[in-house]
Amino acid sequence: MMNNNFKRYDYLIVGAGLYGAVFTHEAIRNKKRCLVIEKRENIGGNIYTENIDGINVHKYGAHIFHTSDKEIWDYVNQFAEFNNYINSPVAIYKDELYNLPFNMNTFSKMWNIKKPAEAKAIIEMQKKELNITEPKNLEEQALSLVGRDVYEKLVKGYTEKQWGRPCTELPAFIIKRLPLRFTYDNNYFNDKYQGIPIGGYTKIIEKMLEGAEVKLNTDYFEFIKENPDVAKKIVYTGEVDKFFNYKFGALEWRAVRFETEVLDTDNYQGNAVINYTSTDEPFTRIIEHKHFEKTESPKTIISREYSREWKLGDDPYYPINDNKNNELYKKYEELAKNQKDVIFGGRLGTYKYYDMDKVIRVALDDAKKELN
Repeated sequence: MMNNNFKRYDYLIVGAGLYGAVFTHEAIRNKKRCLVIEKRENIGGNIYTENIDGINVHKYGAHIFHTSDKEIWDYVNQFAEFNNYINSPVAIYKDELYNLPFNMNTFSKMWNIKKPAEAKAIIEMQKKELNITEPKNLEEQALSLVGRDVYEKLVKGYTEKQWGRPCTELPAFIIKRLPLRFTYDNNYFNDKYQGIPIGGYTKIIEKMLEGAEVKLNTDYFEFIKENPDVAKKIVYTGEVDKFFNYKFGALEWRAVRFETEVLDTDNYQGNAVINYTSTDEPFTRIIEHKHFEKTESPKTIISREYSREWKLGDDPYYPINDNKNNELYKKYEELAKNQKDVIFGGRLGTYKYYDMDKVIRVALDDAKKELN
């Protein structure tokens, strides 16, 4: 085996998503030699944006940056200027349209009321009628939080499409903190800072990776067989169970399919994100990409998003963090701790769903611990 001192790179970073890019940037700043390999044909992981006909398309689903952490906000603003986009999604149930998150605009439309006290009284009355003391599943949890009407129209169908299971078979914790807001406020996030990078997310990743060598269309497992001594240490952001050859079995995920089309109109739906909460439509939402950056164009691009069962070989999107999978992950986590020359990070490497600001925070903390 090659002596560590003569290895070509200090770090082999597996995956050019947000975690891998932040770690790479910090390592390069600390004068480390980095090789980044990515199995896809593009950098950026799921935040990759592709410019099509002058519109930045969120190829792997809508990504709105939001945080209350000023340090993280200042960090990302090194790499791009952000606009003032406020996420205000809309929900369509059959022929009815509602504002999200659940707020006075939602309740006013649903019950023809005006005052917060009226909305609270209706929800409390519906909860009392149900008499659920200890919710045993997602349905009971949601009903005990928002009552029957909101659940039936805005939660049930969307959630069952998202997870591919009846709400009665889903664990209660998935929906423990349904947002209820008794003000006329359609801002989905409570975070102080939010926006979309002008020019798309890909430019951020490009800047983070400056100074590193990057290889696309490169599978880690094939690459490492041919280059076992390429680096002193590995930063691995792929699936943790795959790293250990599924020794204890495969962790479960939900997969997502996108149907994207260019339309010969300047405005298709009037909003960036519209959720379809009825099971009458097979997709969960439609994204109209130009609204993220208020792009002027005679055409528009939309993506219909379909949630589906994941199988080996599919891109994993959402971890199914139920008790069974969390217990399975703990076994892999123990194996990972014993890999002294491998750092496991990111959504796939730690089997967690992360918002972007949280990924950056963890990557910065891991890099600081490693590099200092």
